[in-house]
Amino acid sequence: MPLTTSAFKLPGHLTPKADPARLAGDELHFAAIAESLEQSITDLSDRLDATRRAPGRLGQEALEKDVEIRRLTARLRALRRFGLDVCLGQMVRADNSEPVYVGRLGLTDSEGRRLLIDWRSPAAEPFFGATYANPMGLASRRRYRWTRGRISDYWDEVFTSDAYEGHAALEDLSAFIASLGSSRSARMQDVLGTIQADQDAIIRAGSRGALVVDGGPGTGKTVVALHRSAYLLYSDPRLGHRGAQQKQCAVHRPTSAIPELHRRRPPQPR
Repeated sequence: MPLTTSAFKLPGHLTPKADPARLAGDELHFAAIAESLEQSITDLSDRLDATRRAPGRLGQEALEKDVEIRRLTARLRALRRFGLDVCLGQMVRADNSEPVYVGRLGLTDSEGRRLLIDWRSPAAEPFFGATYANPMGLASRRRYRWTRGRISDYWDEVFTSDAYEGHAALEDLSAFIASLGSSRSARMQDVLGTIQADQDAIIRAGSRGALVVDGGPGTGKTVVALHRSAYLLYSDPRLGHRGAQQKQCAVHRPTSAIPELHRRRPPQPR
């Protein structure tokens, strides 16, 4: 359904960030994303129903029908899993004033306008990799923190001296450092928005040979490993149709194994 409420729900102490003039562009873009999500889900549902009702076939045609059903089902599941929080943030290039929005998956509207670029695509690399020393062609970057489908905070980073206008969220701490003081949960659905340049470099590193990452507990090795797997599935041309299906996947923490590990753990003394 069309977006009828603001995507932003900022707490009272963040009033300077809630200036409508600073958020107007984001609000318009989120409205377009909401409309596109609804339309895409409707279209995919119709196509999936039509494909399933198609007459039974044999041989290669039957295989192609099964592959198409799996592809449509995977895409539909991914779209239904996320709402507006499919968007991680936006970046503005130094040579173009129009923001480019980065998402957990790619999304276009009915006219073919790109609303979100997939975080694994080469075009999204500066969103994670840009630093003040190497801005990778960016003028600014904005990261969102989502809470129950609404933006509860956001951070702006500016990389050029003439890009400070219109940014109310400039802070010394990055989104990653700020997130260290926030509450934790067992789910990792928002960790993608905190990936930093050094982590992104490992995620996108070449796939030839073994890649060894050394680090102590809590340094993000698991986060990097999981998202590197998703990136390699997305970018490996050898996967063919299977890779195209994997492009719709999201990385999940293997929580199903955790209860089993707990049951095997010996009882602890009181």
